[in-house]
Amino acid sequence: MSKDEYTKEDEIRDAIENDDLKVKPEGVEGESEESKKDEPTTEELIQVEKDRYLRLFAEFENYKKRTTKERIELFKTANQELMTVLLPILDDFERALTHIEDDKEAEELRKGVLLIYQKLLKTLEQKGLASIEVNQGDVFDADTHEAITQIPAPSDDLKGKIIDCVEKGYKLGDKIIRHPKVVVAQS
Repeated sequence: MSKDEYTKEDEIRDAIENDDLKVKPEGVEGESEESKKDEPTTEELIQVEKDRYLRLFAEFENYKKRTTKERIELFKTANQELMTVLLPILDDFERALTHIEDDKEAEELRKGVLLIYQKLLKTLEQKGLASIEVNQGDVFDADTHEAITQIPAPSDDLKGKIIDCVEKGYKLGDKIIRHPKVVVAQS
């Protein structure tokens, strides 16, 4: 037999031959106190299993809470892609309404377009879409607004504030799906 073929069984056989492994039945006198100290008691084993069970149970509860929270978040923003695609259509309606207001002969056309726009907007709002209100003079917030350009401030009190809103922004629930594009006064 070569050294490479030396297996675990051979190690055990050698240990038995060298009297390294002695198996004594329980309750036999002459059992050393050291071996009793090394073995955990039944109460300790039960406590270890209880601890393991409690940790596993807590980990499972955390998993359930996390997946429930993720599922709710997913349902809240499930329409995000559709809403993002429909936002340019809302913009087109708003532009059409501003141009139709200039033409006095197209009053019936304006009423029809306004009715369709309001119906579409109401439906989207029912699904969680909300516009972000931006007014002239509001403080610029980089987390909420998107600055597309800066112009010199017309007065000192407008420095660092919003001068004009070029494109409306929208939120779906609490998440901003399109930031309002604004013009900011240089400070």
